[in-house]
Amino acid sequence: MPKFYARRRLGFLAAFTGLIASAGLLNGPAASAALPTPVSAATARTYLSSLTVASEDRTGYDRDLFPHWITQSGTCNTRETILKRDGEDVVTNSSCAATSGTWYSPYDGATWSASSDVDIDHMVPLAEAWDSGADSWTTSRRQSFANDLTRPQFLAVTDNVNQSKGDQDPATWMPSRSAYRCTYVRAWVQVKYYYDLSVDSAEKSALQGYLANC
Repeated sequence: MPKFYARRRLGFLAAFTGLIASAGLLNGPAASAALPTPVSAATARTYLSSLTVASEDRTGYDRDLFPHWITQSGTCNTRETILKRDGEDVVTNSSCAATSGTWYSPYDGATWSASSDVDIDHMVPLAEAWDSGADSWTTSRRQSFANDLTRPQFLAVTDNVNQSKGDQDPATWMPSRSAYRCTYVRAWVQVKYYYDLSVDSAEKSALQGYLANC
């Protein structure tokens, strides 16, 4: 084959491969969550060993004690910011509401094209935080926890999956996709460690078990 045609063929193949990759055919789902990378399993195991073990107490809990979905930038609140972060080709209106896009939920492997089908999960739920020490925090610290974009605390997921999780910890609920469980427990431990929250004995045992397989 003449060199000119060989170069043209290679150029065509490269362009075609790039097109396929951009469509997500070589890289899995077109929409993938952008959770800040949690600490390693080894670090998570070290963090976990240092956490206080204590029984949980939900006395006095009220979700409103954790001001959430505060404005993060411009007209965008925390929920809208995570929808843009975790989605693919997200288009928003002047109020920062997502009008189109796709969202891949790593908990169950589903992809959604309507933001109304997506919830923003607090990896460590607000009620769980209250049970684990946030009951003694100031309102300002609870607000920081409920809107923390820096730690791996937020994830856009299928709404009914998030609702089935509710306020459960890893002793009673884990993502159905086993491939995501290591990421989940690493994130859980990192958040608890950063905020100096306790774990109960069943929660710690479950986390140790999952981390042993990471």
